[in-house]
Amino acid sequence: MFVSQKKIPDKLLDPASITYIFKISPSIGMLATGSIADGRALAIRARSESAEFKYKYGYEMPVDTLTKRMANLAQVYTQRAYMRPMGVSLMFIGVDDELGPLLLQTDPAGYYCSAQAIAVGTKKQELSTALERAYKKKTKGHYRDENGKRKLLVEGNANKVIEYAITLLSNTLGTEFRKNDLEVGVATKGAFRSLTPDEIDERLISIAEQD
Repeated sequence: MFVSQKKIPDKLLDPASITYIFKISPSIGMLATGSIADGRALAIRARSESAEFKYKYGYEMPVDTLTKRMANLAQVYTQRAYMRPMGVSLMFIGVDDELGPLLLQTDPAGYYCSAQAIAVGTKKQELSTALERAYKKKTKGHYRDENGKRKLLVEGNANKVIEYAITLLSNTLGTEFRKNDLEVGVATKGAFRSLTPDEIDERLISIAEQD
């Protein structure tokens, strides 16, 4: 799941034309942080890579394979003086048939990794610290249960996870969000979609009622 603050640089711009969350394939979503122009260019490239993989092998490109491919392409941009590295950090999410839910990140240098939770952009350090504190408290040092499965930071349905992420982001940034101030992307088994402003508003109302 992605939760991103949506900043509109000019009030005259159409908010619907600005997004940092992209649907790459039916089951994979991408969040770009940094240059929006570079993010759009990489979203197009990721869609091309995903479509080519499906045409060649007959099934959807796994999210971890796509992340590795995009990281390799980013690293190539650092090898030549005439190439400018893309000024954007990417995150990919999807639910793999074998590995389950995955969250992966790449940076402009070509480094990639998988994580339980990732914070990027403004207040990255504060958000990361809050996530680490919550995760350690949840797992108490044991990151897998008795069956060997990874413990989740937040258990429950998707709405509960979304509300947790919005609350954490709001508290860290010291900002009260409205429905047009956020973007939310949710990956389920075989599908990825972005929430509409009205669906985000429902989650904000639910958070307010809990307070």
